[in-house]
Amino acid sequence: MISYCIIDDHKATRRMIEQIIEDAMLGTVVGSSSGGSEGIELVLSTNPHMVLIDLLMPELDGIGMISELKARGYNGKFVMISQIDNKDMVGEAYKMGVEFFIHKPINMIEVESVLNRINMQFTVDRSLLQIRQSLANLEQVQPMMLPSTKSHSARDTAQNLLMDMGLLGERGSQDLLQAIELLIELELPTFPPLKTLYSLLAKEREPDVDPVRESKAIEQRIRRTVAIALSNMASVGLTDYANPRFEYYAPLFFDFQDVRLRMQELEKETEQSRVKTNVKKFIQVLFWETQEKMKGAQS
Repeated sequence: MISYCIIDDHKATRRMIEQIIEDAMLGTVVGSSSGGSEGIELVLSTNPHMVLIDLLMPELDGIGMISELKARGYNGKFVMISQIDNKDMVGEAYKMGVEFFIHKPINMIEVESVLNRINMQFTVDRSLLQIRQSLANLEQVQPMMLPSTKSHSARDTAQNLLMDMGLLGERGSQDLLQAIELLIELELPTFPPLKTLYSLLAKEREPDVDPVRESKAIEQRIRRTVAIALSNMASVGLTDYANPRFEYYAPLFFDFQDVRLRMQELEKETEQSRVKTNVKKFIQVLFWETQEKMKGAQS
């Protein structure tokens, strides 16, 4: 369960957010403070997963407090509570690693929506840590790509996700769909290294195809497709920051700092992006999202 600290100089705001978290069973509030040095010590002593922090506070503003907490070793995540739309301050908050905003006056629906997305992202991040153990015997696994209801369901589900991100016309989308089908069929205990996954995909192709060359081609197609997905989401965010697709997919499939950087590049009309996308995270999230939606459809 996710733990939270709430830092805001208004007691009523702190109590309201705490009540929403408790009523919606979104996690545990381990402490709250009006800010300043007291707030910093509270966060460091309780070490919550998430700090909900006011942008504007009298003793030390939210950005300054985040900087101090990071300098002193806090590695959790931040949600900024804000009642202003100053783009410079918001941009500075993103640079500091803030991934979500809750706007004042506090709205219960918005708080629940934001924290639900954080819970989902937290689950993904935790899974990323758990899958780093080696799969030395994976090369010995012989995939059984027999037609099955599960396989078809996985392809349809993953295809809908890719469609939402505007990727179905990309060549790499077919590689991604086959990767999801393969992962669903194998039911591996942990997620394989990308090179191993590409190699397994290559071996499923026509017998006369060079598996080494095809593996590299798959890697390039998928990398280009993921880069296009990032650009698509950044473009949606520039057009409408409150767009539900942007709010859902951007922080889930990408590191939000990368999304912000790509948005800045698009604003400057920079066609050649310097952002290095996290391809493994993208495929992992696509795989887990596919599994979750399949479970939801069956329940």
